[in-house]
Amino acid sequence: MPKKESFLVNRLKSVGYAFKGAILLLKTEASIKIQFVIAIIVTIFGFYYNISSTEWIVQVLAIGLVMSVEGVNTAIEEIANFIHPERHNKIGLIKDIAAGAVFIASVFSSIIGLIIYIPKIF
Repeated sequence: MPKKESFLVNRLKSVGYAFKGAILLLKTEASIKIQFVIAIIVTIFGFYYNISSTEWIVQVLAIGLVMSVEGVNTAIEEIANFIHPERHNKIGLIKDIAAGAVFIASVFSSIIGLIIYIPKIF
């Protein structure tokens, strides 16, 4: 019977797999590349406009939400394509719903950005 790995070793492996997944997303998905660039731009804006700690927290949460939901959307699309490679109405519906979740997160994150930056710009 093989020796069971320690909790710490398992956690470190999990973090490694998660990091690999994040890098794969950034390398392979056009939408997350765009979101990453937007995240960098609003981060630069945050420093330029000297936003408050609370505004930073909300901004970072909004960025994390959009990018995380995009990752889940990509995973759902990959699973759907693997299970049913040819066009299927139900698979299309599943993919549309997952994309809709990204859209909702993006719209509300954009609203957050407007709330933070419009008063500072004007």
